[in-house]
Amino acid sequence: ALPEAVRTDEKRLQQVVLNLLSNAFKFTAEGRVVLELTRAKSGNGRGEAADESGGALAISVIDTGIGIPEDKQKLIFEAFQQADGTTSRRFGGTGLGLSISREIARLLGGEIRVESTPEAGSTFTLFLPAKYTEVEQAEDLPGSAAARADRRRRLAVARGGATRTSGETPLMDPELPTADSLVISGEWHHDRSDDADAESYTVPQEDLPRPEGFDDDRDLIAPGDRVVLIIENDTNFAKILLDMARERGFRGLAALEGRAGLQLAHAYEPDAITLDIDMPGMDGWEVLDRLKHHPATRHIPVHIITGVAERQEGLKQGAIAYLEKPVSQEDLDQSFTRIATFIDTQVKRLLVVEDDDTQRNAIVELVAHEDVEIKAVGTAEEALRELEESHYDCMVLDLGLAEISGFELLEKVKSDPARRELPIIIYTGRELTQEEETILRKYAETIIIKDVKSPERLLDETALFLHRVESKLPEQKRRMLERLHTADAAFAGKHVLVVDDDVRNIYSLTSMLEDQGMTVSFAENGRDAIEQVEGKKGIDIVLMDVMMPEMDGYETTRAIRQIPELKSLPIIALTAKAMKGDREKCIAAGASDYITKPVDVEQLLSLMRVWLYR
Repeated sequence: ALPEAVRTDEKRLQQVVLNLLSNAFKFTAEGRVVLELTRAKSGNGRGEAADESGGALAISVIDTGIGIPEDKQKLIFEAFQQADGTTSRRFGGTGLGLSISREIARLLGGEIRVESTPEAGSTFTLFLPAKYTEVEQAEDLPGSAAARADRRRRLAVARGGATRTSGETPLMDPELPTADSLVISGEWHHDRSDDADAESYTVPQEDLPRPEGFDDDRDLIAPGDRVVLIIENDTNFAKILLDMARERGFRGLAALEGRAGLQLAHAYEPDAITLDIDMPGMDGWEVLDRLKHHPATRHIPVHIITGVAERQEGLKQGAIAYLEKPVSQEDLDQSFTRIATFIDTQVKRLLVVEDDDTQRNAIVELVAHEDVEIKAVGTAEEALRELEESHYDCMVLDLGLAEISGFELLEKVKSDPARRELPIIIYTGRELTQEEETILRKYAETIIIKDVKSPERLLDETALFLHRVESKLPEQKRRMLERLHTADAAFAGKHVLVVDDDVRNIYSLTSMLEDQGMTVSFAENGRDAIEQVEGKKGIDIVLMDVMMPEMDGYETTRAIRQIPELKSLPIIALTAKAMKGDREKCIAAGASDYITKPVDVEQLLSLMRVWLYR
C-alpha cells in the first residue's frame, strides 16, 4: 500500500511533477496523459539512490505522445528536447527542463528514469525515498559555499514567509481507503490553498506569548517610556538583561524564541532590541532579516549578543553592535550605555567622502533631511580628521581619492577598535576586480557601483545604517524606498528568462526567483533565448550568462537589441569573470546592468527591483 505521507521538500517535488506533466501534455497532441503513484517494487530497474532509505515511492507520468528513440533517451536529460529537432525548437525552454528536474530529484535523494517507444508514448518515473535525506550540493552551485550563509541569503528572498521544506507531504486525502497505487487521469489540478503564505506578526497584545518563569514589563509600559526588547532563548541570561535594562530606566520586554520576538517588535515597536542568534526554530538571522525588511521595524537598533562568531555578517545585515558571548558585566554596561545614547540622539550623523564636487553635492541632496546631519569632505585627510574629532553613525566612501586611495583609508578606519563597528558604504564609479571586491567586503558593509540606477540603493543603505524612520522621510524619498522594498510590487507576477548553459546555475536561480513570486523560463543557449523573447509575450527581464558556447551572452544581447520592441527589455549580464573592462563590454553589447558570479542574491534582487519598477 502507499504510505500516507512522505517526508520531502514539498515545493521541489511539485516542481518536478508539474514539469513532467507539462512536458507530457505538450508532446501529446492527442491521446491521454496519466499520473500514477505506486510503491516502487524491487527489480524494476531503479537505481540505488531512492532505495537506500527503503519504501521508495514511484511517481510516473505516462503519455501516448510522440515518444523517444532509445539512442536519444540519454540526450534529453542534458537539455530538454524530444525526438526531432522541430519539436525541440517548438517546445524548448518550457518549465524547468528535464536536466533541472533530474538535478532536483538527486537532491531529494531519488532519480528520474524514462521508458519510451517512438510513436507510442513515454513514461517518466520519479523514484523518491519515503524519507528525505539531505544530499550534498555541488560546491559551485551559487550560494552553497556554506550552509549558514546560504540560508541567510535564501531568507533575503523569501522574507514574505517560509516555505514548508522537508515537511511531511500528504499523498492523499486521509479519508480515502489505503490503496496499492493511485492513478490520476485527465485534468491536473494543483491546490495551493495550504501553501505557506506570508506570515503575519501582528497579534493582539493580550494574545502575545509571555516568557516562562518570570514577568517582563509589558503591563507597565506607559507613553514616553523607553522600551528594550530582549530576544534570548537562555532564560537565565534573559533575566539578567531584563534586570540591567530596568536598572537603567528602561521598560523591558522579553521573548524566549524568534517568532515571539517578532510579534513583540510589531506590537510595541520598542526603542531598541537585543538579539541572540543561536536559537531553535526561527534563529536570530531570520529575525534580523525580517526586522530590517519591514518599514515598521527597520529603524529599530538591534544589538546582537550571541555565541556565534559572525560579527561582520551581523553588521552587514544592519545590526548596530555585535557582542560575542561569554560577556562581562562591563561589556553589558557598555551595551546599555550605547543603547541609551543612541535613543537619546534624535539626529544621526553621516560622513560623505567624495572628491568630485558634483557627486558630493548630489549625495548630500539625496540623503538630506532634518533627521540627519551630513558632513561632506573631499579628501582622505579631512575624513580622518573628522573621525578623530567627531562621532559619526555611518560613512559613504568613494574609492577614487587623491593622496591615499579609498582602500587605504578604509583599512585605517577599520583598524581602529573604536570605529570597527562604523558602517561604511562604498559608493564608487570604479570597476572592481574580484580581488578588490574581496578586500572591500572584509571591511565595508555595502558596495554600490555608481550608475543611473544607484541613487535608490544609496538612499536605501544609508537609511538602513542610520536607522531612519521611513514614515518620517519626505514623501518622494519614502516612495523610492517603498518601491525598492515592496517585493510583491517588484516581483510578483513578473516573468524572468534565465539564460545559462550550466544547469546548476539555472536550478539555483530558478528556486530563488520562484520563492520571490516570479514566473521563470530558461534557455540553455543564445539561440533558444532569442526564440523565447521573440515568441513569448510578457517576459519582463532577462538574466543573461555571458560565457556560453557557440553564441555567447554578448552576441545574444546584441541580437535581442536588434528587435525594435525589445530595445528597452531589461537584461542583466551575469559572468564568472571579474576582469577590467567586462562591465563596459556588457553595457556596450546592450546589457542594462552587470553582476559577477557567484551571484550575491541581495545585490541581484536589488538590481532587478530597480530595473523592474522603472
